Amino acid sequence: MTRQTLVVMVKEPHPGRVKTRLGRELGMIAAAWWFRHQVARLLRRVEDPRWRLVLAVSPDAEGLASRVWPAHLPRMPQGKGDLGDRMRRIFRSLPPGPVCIVGADIPGIDRPHIARAFAALGGHDAVIGPAPDGGYWLIGLKRTTAVPARLFEGVRWSGAHARADTVASLGRCRVALVDTLSDVDEARDLSPAAAQRPAAGFPPTPARPPR
Repeated sequence: MTRQTLVVMVKEPHPGRVKTRLGRELGMIAAAWWFRHQVARLLRRVEDPRWRLVLAVSPDAEGLASRVWPAHLPRMPQGKGDLGDRMRRIFRSLPPGPVCIVGADIPGIDRPHIARAFAALGGHDAVIGPAPDGGYWLIGLKRTTAVPARLFEGVRWSGAHARADTVASLGRCRVALVDTLSDVDEARDLSPAAAQRPAAGFPPTPARPPR
């Protein structure tokens, strides 16, 4: 039986290199401190025997040797390129089995969110956890066939079209949408109300593939 894998994408928490939009409001040191402790909390919440937890680190060499992140968790380098290049590389390089990828700056993620995403892959080829701004906090693939050749091509990142563009790049894959959660980009996103939106219904809502 192939094992499910959850990948959390993390950066070394250096001031001025992580959460720079947040840093312009709180200060770069405070933003880096928030990110470091947010990741620590997230990893404690999502570690679970139902899936293997892997860290995709950046920068590559520094992240692989870092003492910031828990030593018992396996790591892999994110590599070069934009977000799509790095996530596509993750999907193509891991051992067989379902894979979900999440960002590290979503305070609302908990085990039930991850479990629902993996469950959605039972009847779908891909799963997306939407964000209210048109992006997403999670993407997963069942990976019973090859990763779509055009995955993440033409995606307009950090904008209102990121989720729709990603669905389009999945071709004729059957896509499920699960819980809606928010990331933290600005100080106003730090409130508990902004961190977690009402969950989408389950069973997941299918996103119709483009014709």
